[in-house]
Amino acid sequence: MSNKKNSFIQHAFILAIAGLLVRLIGFLYRLPLTNLIGDQGNAIYSYGYYLYMLFLIMSSAGLPVAISKLVSERIALKQYKSAHQVFCVAMALAAFSGLIGSLILFFGAKSMAESLGSPESYHAILTLSPTVFLVAIMAVFRGYFQGMNNSVPTAISQIIEQIFNAVFSVYLAYIFLSQGIPFAAAGGTAGTGIGAFAGLLFLIAIYYILKPRISRLIRSDKTKNSEPELQTAIKILKIAFPIIAGTAIFSITNLIDMYMVNDRLLQSAAFSAVAIDELYGQLTGKYVVLTTLPVSISTAMAIAIIPTISATLAIGDIREVNNKISIAIKLTMMLAIPASFGIGVLADQILLLLFPYYPAGGDLLRAGAISIIFLSLYQIVTGILQGSGYVYVPVVAAFFGATLKIPINHFLIAMPNINIIGAIISTTVCYMVASSICLGFLTFKMKAPINIRSAFFKPLFSSIFMAFGCYVSYYCFWYIYPNNSLATLTAIIISIIVYICFMSNIGGITPAEIRMMPFGKKIYSKLDSAGLINRES
Repeated sequence: MSNKKNSFIQHAFILAIAGLLVRLIGFLYRLPLTNLIGDQGNAIYSYGYYLYMLFLIMSSAGLPVAISKLVSERIALKQYKSAHQVFCVAMALAAFSGLIGSLILFFGAKSMAESLGSPESYHAILTLSPTVFLVAIMAVFRGYFQGMNNSVPTAISQIIEQIFNAVFSVYLAYIFLSQGIPFAAAGGTAGTGIGAFAGLLFLIAIYYILKPRISRLIRSDKTKNSEPELQTAIKILKIAFPIIAGTAIFSITNLIDMYMVNDRLLQSAAFSAVAIDELYGQLTGKYVVLTTLPVSISTAMAIAIIPTISATLAIGDIREVNNKISIAIKLTMMLAIPASFGIGVLADQILLLLFPYYPAGGDLLRAGAISIIFLSLYQIVTGILQGSGYVYVPVVAAFFGATLKIPINHFLIAMPNINIIGAIISTTVCYMVASSICLGFLTFKMKAPINIRSAFFKPLFSSIFMAFGCYVSYYCFWYIYPNNSLATLTAIIISIIVYICFMSNIGGITPAEIRMMPFGKKIYSKLDSAGLINRES
């Protein structure tokens, strides 16, 4: 395996570990937060948060990708002055768009809350408004460092951001709980802004630490003068716009879910307003939170692969591009497929473990666990397409997926026996269609050499046996010692071992691929000494 491929895996690994830690911290703080504000408070929290996400996407979603792509291309060609100019121009764009987004959200909070049918979310929207500006600025720093092939600042800043978010979300929710659930939910959203401010301060500090080195590289650049700043801005916007459009489509589908869940459940006449809020709280505070944990790995892979593919294409190494595409998809599916099966099998048990006071929602997890596979696939293939210059393909794919979601929502949510699970079914169909379009384009248009058997069928086969082992081991331990927490954690550990054994022995992951991973030699040595490695695969 080449050093370039190892570098990509190393950076993807750093971002994946950071993403998992961020999600883990997110789990930990959502436990006391949910126990404080309940499913109804989660619904109010989510009304404000999803609206905030739309404004955040519109102001800065495409910037990290655009910056990392343009910077990595220029650094690959040793155009350091031009690379830094991308950073400066992007900073001006982010400051302007982030400020506009914050002001609109701040002054329009009341009318937006009422139009969503949740006037209680007014304070949650209000407290989130400054965060749009902070995150827009932060996006520029992260994209710049990523384009320089340095994942560490992004990873550490994400962890710092989430730690501060977790601490202050729970603390402020607790402080304001005496004022009522809407104020407690607003306290929870306020933690998001505090976390963003802490993460931004860290990135600014890192930039000034690295500034002498950046200045030396700029002085060593003997290329001609950089292009006009307006031309750089246009290039950034050309890359960012389709990414913003594609991401915004999925964000808008969340708002559609928000509206249609309320409207269609009310029309079914089977649920009260409080019950509807509780169901929506289960959807956003449990189903979405849990299923996006494994997806964070594919997101990290996608972020890591965009600049590395752009840089490799810039020097014309098509063979290396194909290698990176192949291994990125394979690694993503090796993690997403078993995660989907595991969450589906232990849905009720996981919720009882994490939310002992509000464990409802297992049906939602079981129905939507498969969406992990398609969302992960969409994320990684989108990263590949964006890094390869096909930025509009994910937009088209997202549009077709979202178009199908709306009528499915309309019919299924109003059925009392299906209710909010209809929103989960429509989400799964949405990602299934979007990922299929993107994968089809990658396979037939770009002629990318994807080994379907290795990337999809072997992880699927191993996951089936893993799920069986997970189910049996849980109830065996429950029979011996009826403690849900112990039985669930033990079943998860056993299922991981079963999955690795099957994958190794059917050649789903080779010894060479294990050794290529970060700390791979140590991992390989441990597995080999335990007899879990098939040396002939």
